[in-house]
Parts: sequence; structure tokens; C-alpha cells
Amino acid sequence: MPVINRIADFAEEMTAWRRHLHAHPELQFECHQTAAFVAEQLRGFGVDEIHEGIATTGVIAIIEGRGAGPTIGLRADMDALPIVEQTGAPHASTIPGRMHACGHDGHTTMLLGAAKYLAETRNFAGRVALIFQPAEEGGGGAEVMVKEGVLDRFEIAEVYALHNAPGVPVGSFYTTPGPIMAAVDTFHIDITGRGGHGAMPHETADPIVAAVGMVNAIQTIVSRNHYAQDDLVVSVTQIHTGTADNIVPDTAYVNGTVRTFKREVQGMVMARLEQIVEGHAAAYGVEAELRYEVGYPATINDPDRTAFAADVAREISADVTDDAGREMGAEDFAYMLEKRPGSYLFVGNGNTAGLHHPGFDFDDEAAPAGASFFARLVERALPLN
Repeated sequence: MPVINRIADFAEEMTAWRRHLHAHPELQFECHQTAAFVAEQLRGFGVDEIHEGIATTGVIAIIEGRGAGPTIGLRADMDALPIVEQTGAPHASTIPGRMHACGHDGHTTMLLGAAKYLAETRNFAGRVALIFQPAEEGGGGAEVMVKEGVLDRFEIAEVYALHNAPGVPVGSFYTTPGPIMAAVDTFHIDITGRGGHGAMPHETADPIVAAVGMVNAIQTIVSRNHYAQDDLVVSVTQIHTGTADNIVPDTAYVNGTVRTFKREVQGMVMARLEQIVEGHAAAYGVEAELRYEVGYPATINDPDRTAFAADVAREISADVTDDAGREMGAEDFAYMLEKRPGSYLFVGNGNTAGLHHPGFDFDDEAAPAGASFFARLVERALPLN
């Protein structure tokens, strides 16, 4: 069974939704217009309940099936990124400095497509909770929704989500049981020295050489403090200091990201960063402060639910991989999977620019495949007797 025929029938309508969303991107929790658009479509579909204002701008819609049964949660993220778009598409962002560079416009469209079909057919016993979430890109909207009690309030038993995958054939699917995405943390190092004339460095306490020493030492955490067969990424991504060629500055700033799957590995990185910062500050005669921010946890798929989801995907596509391995990116759907069994899958987006790239655009041909997956998952998980 490929794309569901009824969903194929309104594929052009889905393309219109997606391109409207793409042209009007919003950031983090401020998805007011996006949420209003989603709620308007849902009302037109005739869903049974619409709950707005969750996690500021989140929307949850309920569709009742034709009999009693549990509730399946399907989640899509809605927020965009602070990036200047360079696609040149007719539907490009109308808001300078913002764009849907991660395909959340496509994710929202796929879930709307599934909602339209499920509200029409209702070929299932139980309920579907359609979760339209703000603030995946750094705001932790999923965590806020969980803390606001949506999983308990709507009696959601299982949760599923899709993400598009550039470089993978359109409409193909892949996933993996267990950990699929890494935990993500951020570190900040503020270094304070004593500035002065670049011609007289002996009179200064140079924060630049301290920063360089720290960065070099940080690179050894993965290569010398960590078992090579475990997954770990520690990347320094920013160094800011100085204003002129003949001035030793007073301060320097170092920033980076840490990606892990195990808490003991995360703890080791935190301890080594503290030792490196403290030791280099003493060695170079400066003061330094480490700020370590623990972010999203690892995204861990339930093995049984993942096998089931992959089996559903095979009804839509002949190209399904169920043991793709894990990735070092991060995803706040992890908070929902910590509380409920479920699975996170990727759907191919074709030969497009990569995620978070100014030239990225969601491939509209992928939307019917994603919507069909969501719809069939519900019908398979909640069969009519």
C-alpha cells in the first residue's frame, strides 16, 4: 500500500498549507499565527476538540474513533529558525532573518494531512491526540508540554513523531530501536585577564592564550579521556575576544556543545571541563568561570513500538530501514519518550540542502507519505473490531 489514495487526493491542498507556513515563520514559543492557522484548519476538518494556548502557543486536537480504546499521540513541531533564507523560492520567508530551515512547516503539514483523513474516516477505535508543539529549536517546548501535564490530561498512551531527512530518497523511512538522537548540553567559559598594549605583553594577563590553551585541552576529552567505542562529541563553536591588532584584551569567551548518550559520559565531560578551566586559569594567571547548561536528554525509542512503526512504514514505502543507528543531533521529543513508549522516525526529503542551511526547503512530495504513515499507524494501533 503506497500513499493513501484519499490523502493523495488533497496533496495539492497540503502543498498550499506548507508553503503558507513556510512564508510566515515564527520562532520558539511565539508561534501565534502558526497556531491560529493550524486551529483554523482543524476546525474545518471537524475534529472533536481543540485545545489552544498549551506551552504558550501549542495546540492539541482530539479525534474520536468509532469505539472505545486508548489514545495515540502524534506530534509535530511548528517553530522556525533565526536564519536568513536563500532559497529564492516563490514561497520564501516574508520575515527577514527567519526561515523554516529544519522543515517544521512540513512536519506540521504532515500532521494536518493525517488529521484531515482521520477526521473524515475514523476507521479506528480509541482516540488520536494531535500535538502541535512550539519551541523545539532550543526552547524545549516538549518539556513544557509534559510539565503542563498534557500526557496525563489527554490520557495519551503512546507517542510518535516524524522528522524529514535531506539526502534520503523522498518518501523512504528510517529509524532505530533504543537511542536514536543524543543528549545535548552547552558550555560557556568566561575568561577575565588584564589587558594592555600589544607591544608590552609582559604587563598583561593575556586571556587569549588562556582561551587557546583551554580549547586545545578540551579537544583531548574525546581523544584521551573517553572510551573510543562510545559515542561522544565535544565541539568548541565560538571564541570571542579582542578589538584591535595592538591591544591585549581584558576578556575572552569560549562556547561549545556536548553530545552524549550515557549519563556517566556526560558527568565525565562536566568534570574534565571544570578541571581544564580551573587549571588553565591558574597556569595563565587569569580568572575563568565555567557555566554548563544541561539540555535535551537523549531520544530513546521503545524497541517494540519502533518495530511496529517500521512495519507500518513498510505499508507506505518499500524503502524502510529499522536499524539505521543513532545520530549525534538532538530532539526535544525525548521528553515525551521519557514518559510514554513510542518512536521517532525520519522520512526522506530528497536531494535538498541540509537541515539548518539557508538554502533548505521541505520537499512537498514527502508530505503525503508522512501523513499516510501517521494515518495508518493510528488505524493499525487502534483497529476496529
